[in-house]
Amino acid sequence: MAHRKPLSAVNDDIRPSREEAERAVRTLIEWAGDDPAREGLLDTPKRVVKAFEEYFQGYNADPEEILKRTFEEVEGYDEMVLLKDIRFESHCEHHMAPIIGKAHVAYLPKNRVVGISKLARVVELYAQRLQIQEKMTAQIANAINDVLQPEGVAVVVDAAHQCMTCRGVHKPGVSMITSKMLGAFRDNDRTRREFLSMVSNPSATAFEMV
Repeated sequence: MAHRKPLSAVNDDIRPSREEAERAVRTLIEWAGDDPAREGLLDTPKRVVKAFEEYFQGYNADPEEILKRTFEEVEGYDEMVLLKDIRFESHCEHHMAPIIGKAHVAYLPKNRVVGISKLARVVELYAQRLQIQEKMTAQIANAINDVLQPEGVAVVVDAAHQCMTCRGVHKPGVSMITSKMLGAFRDNDRTRREFLSMVSNPSATAFEMV
């Protein structure tokens, strides 16, 4: 099993202090053309640093710890488990602009299941890091696959990128869809189609697709 360290990419020994981070925000305010000493901006550096702590707390969490508590008393249940419409907010690693969207996560259990809130927490963990959507989609699927070792994992992410809507080409209303299929979802066309149908059609059920 591949172990994913919860530690940040920067060693804590060389990580900038809170004071240094606040100074960096003040520098950016000055660079933008405003005065960080004026009344409305006096506390902005502190607020920004505090917000960053919340935005990027995913660096301090471990998906293995989240997923490792499972339940084996499932009475032989081996059909798809799907959690739809998991809303998330992330930030793109190229412009640090928001990425806002939904993730759909499914797996085919093999002898054990995990609490559904844990699937949402894994999505949140990876969203709360600087990201590109393609990488985040793969990270979610790989983490679930590595820890639960199910028959298959499927992840679809549908998100709007503010680096595209608020700057650059300025194309609002555009969303990006990425997917990652592992195990039975990649190898079995029927299983994949069932998942995609349930994701795209709110009224679809597994019985209708038999």
